[in-house]
Order: sequence, then structure tokens, then C-alpha cells
Amino acid sequence: MALVRPDTAMNWVSGVVLYILIWWVALFAVLPIGTHAVQDPDDASGWRGAPAKPRLWMKVGVTTLVACVVWALAYGIIQSDWISFREGYFAAPKD
Repeated sequence: MALVRPDTAMNWVSGVVLYILIWWVALFAVLPIGTHAVQDPDDASGWRGAPAKPRLWMKVGVTTLVACVVWALAYGIIQSDWISFREGYFAAPKD
């Protein structure tokens, strides 16, 4: 059993698309962390609005790190024979 089979190798386009998808999901998971609403609501509507200090660049950095780790794990699983959709239990039935 080889660790990487050439017929199942991920090409660079698939790798980039997978990274972008993982990055967006991670962004929406990281965005609410550490945000606090404005303490004084608007007098007219009571709306508290956007966070006072959203720290978006810090969240972009954390999102990028999280996405790199998740992408590396996904890449390793895809390149290995551990889970395969071409043969074994998860494979589609052959006609």
C-alpha cells in the first residue's frame, strides 16, 4: 500500500480551490471570536451596531493559519489510501 498513488494525486487547481473553500468556512468560524458590541446603543433605534473594534486583520491572519492546517490535513487524507471514493467502502457501485 503506497502512501501516494499517482492516479489519485490532487492537481494544483484542485488544491487552490480546496484551500479557498476551507479559508471561507474558517473565516466565518473565526469572525465572531472576540467581538463585543458597542456598549451604548443608539438613542433613536436601540441598535448596537457593528463591533467597536472588529480586529479584522488579526482575524484574517488566524483564518489563514487555521485554513493552512485544515488544508494540510485534507491534502494528506486525499493523497493517501486511507479514504478513497474510487475503491473500497465509499466507492460508487460498479455497473
